[in-house]
Amino acid sequence: MLYSINDNDWKVINMSETQKHGVPALLSFFIPGLGQLIKGEIFKAIGIWVVVGICFLLQFILIGYVIGFIVWVWQIYDAYNN
Repeated sequence: MLYSINDNDWKVINMSETQKHGVPALLSFFIPGLGQLIKGEIFKAIGIWVVVGICFLLQFILIGYVIGFIVWVWQIYDAYNN
């Protein structure tokens, strides 16, 4: 726990609440879907893995690079905000 003074009032800041967004986003940056898995969104993580697998197969016709990048950025954003 972290304590801070604001206008002569003590506030208790729970550190786990302030760090619950950054860690899943960081994990999702390196391994897509891991941030959602850490947050307990198992079906969303499985869905991301399926889409990433499909994007890997679509890279042979070059559309997989574009879709894969969009999915990668979206899942990092989702892990940070949800």
